Amino acid sequence: MEKYPSVPILVPFEPEEFWTQIRLIIREEVSMKQKEKPINSNISDSPGFTEKPLYKIQEICSLFKVSKPTIYDWIKHGKLKKVKIRSTDVRQLMQM
Repeated sequence: MEKYPSVPILVPFEPEEFWTQIRLIIREEVSMKQKEKPINSNISDSPGFTEKPLYKIQEICSLFKVSKPTIYDWIKHGKLKKVKIRSTDVRQLMQM
């Protein structure tokens, strides 16, 4: 017996139309999120940046509405890239 037996999904669309609708919904959600104000607008108001380049773990949790363990799992599986910044790096960047 399979671990996850194949179960048909009953939706009122043909599979191709169903996936087209799902893609449309995802595009609309992404578009709405992009129009929202950034979490910490004062940090991301740097000239030349269209998006905030780095986020804290808590900001990612809020953005994706997931827990910290989920974020660490995503990092472990390569879905997110973890970058550690030392305070000396920040000071050097601020002096430039």
